[in-house]
Amino acid sequence: MSELKNALRYFTAIVLIIFGVMLVLANIGMISFDIGIAWHYMYPTFFVVIGIKLLGDYLLKKGGSWSGGSFLLIFGTLLLLDRFEVITFGFWDVFKLWPLLIVYFGFMMFDRGSNIVIEYDSDKHTKKKSYHGTAFSIGNHEFNEHNWKVEPMNLKNLAGEFYFDFSKAFIPEKRIPFAIHSLAGDVNIIIPENVAFRVDASVSAGEIVVIKQSVDGINRSLTYETENYEDAVQKLDFKIRLKAGSIRISQV
Repeated sequence: MSELKNALRYFTAIVLIIFGVMLVLANIGMISFDIGIAWHYMYPTFFVVIGIKLLGDYLLKKGGSWSGGSFLLIFGTLLLLDRFEVITFGFWDVFKLWPLLIVYFGFMMFDRGSNIVIEYDSDKHTKKKSYHGTAFSIGNHEFNEHNWKVEPMNLKNLAGEFYFDFSKAFIPEKRIPFAIHSLAGDVNIIIPENVAFRVDASVSAGEIVVIKQSVDGINRSLTYETENYEDAVQKLDFKIRLKAGSIRISQV
């Protein structure tokens, strides 16, 4: 919801700025003011500003998105060039930009594939193993074999499903973090009732169901924590982000 509020705030600010500037220019006789013409310039400028904001946040490592930011920046810039009669480009010409998907996919392929990373803790003189999924791959991740060992995971998918059955797993007595990011797909997780867990989940479009709590729609999020989470020795910590799809966590 915070992202939606920020977007609305930026949009309102841009509308007020452009509206004020055009009124000033109209008052001094430089232009003839028309609200329809003003809107014609407002929403492309909004796309440009939001695109720059997303790119800036990504470069400063404050979140953001290089793909989403660059797309909005390109789209808004082309619309503005049309308004100033440099080129011809209308709103529905957005479909002409589909080759950008190929460009984005090409950049994503530079990311490293799935691997298991061994980290050494110098203080405890122990080794820690974590699973890193293929960055922006397409396919399913299934963890449901008998007695599979639970390790920290960082999974990224372009599209696909994630399925975890912790009732069949060997879960060490420690906090185990899971990070799941996907553009489109479903996440289904089964957890034994005696295992403590916490989840911080969000979807841009879809639904989230955790035990008896649920939300659905656009830009939805849900945070849940079992009563014994803080004191538990054996616990799971999920951070799940989906652009489109569903997240379901149930107990058995």
